[in-house]
Amino acid sequence: MWSGTRIRLGEFLQRALAQRGPAWPGSSGRRAPLGVVFAALLLTLAAPAPALAEPPAAPGPTDSRVVGGIRASILEFPWTVAITKSDGTPLCGGTLVAPAMVLTAAHCAVGRQPKDLLVIAGREDLLTLGGEIRALTGIWIHPFYTDVRAGDDVAVLRLALPLSQPPLPLATPADTLLYGPGTYTLALGWGRTAEGGFPSRYLLKAALPIVGDPLCQAVLAGFEASSMVCAGYANGGVDTCQGDSGGPLIAGGKLVGVTSWGIGCARPYQPGVYVRVSTYQPLLDLVLRS
Repeated sequence: MWSGTRIRLGEFLQRALAQRGPAWPGSSGRRAPLGVVFAALLLTLAAPAPALAEPPAAPGPTDSRVVGGIRASILEFPWTVAITKSDGTPLCGGTLVAPAMVLTAAHCAVGRQPKDLLVIAGREDLLTLGGEIRALTGIWIHPFYTDVRAGDDVAVLRLALPLSQPPLPLATPADTLLYGPGTYTLALGWGRTAEGGFPSRYLLKAALPIVGDPLCQAVLAGFEASSMVCAGYANGGVDTCQGDSGGPLIAGGKLVGVTSWGIGCARPYQPGVYVRVSTYQPLLDLVLRS
């Protein structure tokens, strides 16, 4: 119930493909043999770790998390919003999905009251004063949410006043092609630019390929295909990171994912995990109408 009264996209994707090389083995959608998965894991252990701006944090689930991205224009992605604490400290990202409704991750809102959070729209550089700021009048958190790895990591923030920016449509259960292995998505956020590093003052974007569910399940304990989707490169290097939580993962002009969790940031064979929006769209539609 309610509480309280990431250049043109086509050019960018082509550049990312040329620079990052192949996506995950088995990304054609066929179930990868276990030998492929084990070989990939062995290669990960044998390969040197990628250079990081700061020492990596201890392995474990993070309240995820853009690493390896480039600057994005808020004019190109006007429905991307920043969520801050009441004192203006950046906390998470979100997506405007109705004039006065923002979709974000449940772990960004759990334990908080509407007075604790603000939503900032139309601001590309968080160290400036541009854009519009909105207080909240309500927070809806999925009633079954307990932990990011248990799923149901979705929340809706109700704004005190509508925003002028256009909302982004939600993916629906009919949008199966948008979740096909190898499909390129775009993640956006102001999160850390390296594991253990510092947040970005600017909005960043990164192209990420969808990884097949069998591979996600093989390398990510707790991954549940019915409610989650994972995206990333086999050799790592590009990912969302701490501070990007709740932000958008888009494909086909729709919101297909909400940044949820991962193991570190941009590590080889550790794709990021996102809420599978299409699973929750029927419920979210009811919430947005309430």
